Amino acid sequence: MDLRTFFRYIKLEKGLVDRKLPFDEISIDDVDLDLIRSVTLADVYAYLSFLSRDRAKSNNSAPSGHGLLASTRARKVATIRSFYKYLVNKAKLLEENPVQELDSPRLKQTLPRFLTLDESIQLLDSIDGDNAERDLCIITLFLNCGIRISELVGLNLTDVQGDRLRVLGKGNKERIVFLNAACRSALDDWLEVRSHSAAADPRALFLTRSHSRVTRSGIHYMLKKRLAAAGLDSSKYSAHKLRHTAATLMLQNGVDVRTLQEVLGHEHLNTTQIYTHVDSDSLRGAAQANPLGSITRKRRGRPKKNPDADGT
Repeated sequence: MDLRTFFRYIKLEKGLVDRKLPFDEISIDDVDLDLIRSVTLADVYAYLSFLSRDRAKSNNSAPSGHGLLASTRARKVATIRSFYKYLVNKAKLLEENPVQELDSPRLKQTLPRFLTLDESIQLLDSIDGDNAERDLCIITLFLNCGIRISELVGLNLTDVQGDRLRVLGKGNKERIVFLNAACRSALDDWLEVRSHSAAADPRALFLTRSHSRVTRSGIHYMLKKRLAAAGLDSSKYSAHKLRHTAATLMLQNGVDVRTLQEVLGHEHLNTTQIYTHVDSDSLRGAAQANPLGSITRKRRGRPKKNPDADGT
């Protein structure tokens, strides 16, 4: 898709197609190595300008809905880079990489949305009624362990091992998450209820009303309902936002970034560092906590010049 759009633009700009032809109808079946080789770095930057200015955000965009987001343009840059890198390094079809020095669009750093501590307690305290034990356990795990929704859905009974939870994360990478008292208590209450339920999947830790394994869509629906019941804006929060909440609360209470990386199952530390957003009060408190903060030196005036010192 990304390469198709790129070569449609290249054919258009190099005068290889009628400019009256709708952009999305330009065929790339005749794109050959000569055309691929003719692309310059200037061509790619012009293409990025086209994407940021003229390209519709979607097929159904309003007339003003043009200009792709920086994140979308960055993805397209990555695709073009990978394509030419393959042709040079693997296929050996090109001697030089024309996009070697291509820069990605600068991405705006956005802070993840999360619940405050008070809002988290408000959510937990509001859970009652049907499936209360299950829902409380699920939300407790999200808020305390920061696991992904895909990880929670895949949990089996055998993954609960005392104060440890075996989690299968992205790329089938297994990690151990330690359970605090709140998680262990919520699990005990749910397991007691679950023990009296016939299960279509006897391995599954969490079950639906029909006794099958919970699904992502089911969890999303449950969370929206529970958030609304707690008086929170259900349109702003999701399972992933509860994961953000867990990460934020841990950082705010002394967990270092590298430990948090292990807890969340991030492969790269820079992924975890998006959670290191702290407010000005925290920054001010950190400055005040420095033991040198109370040590001041008495101000001294500038020494007065002795008029006789240089004989004048």
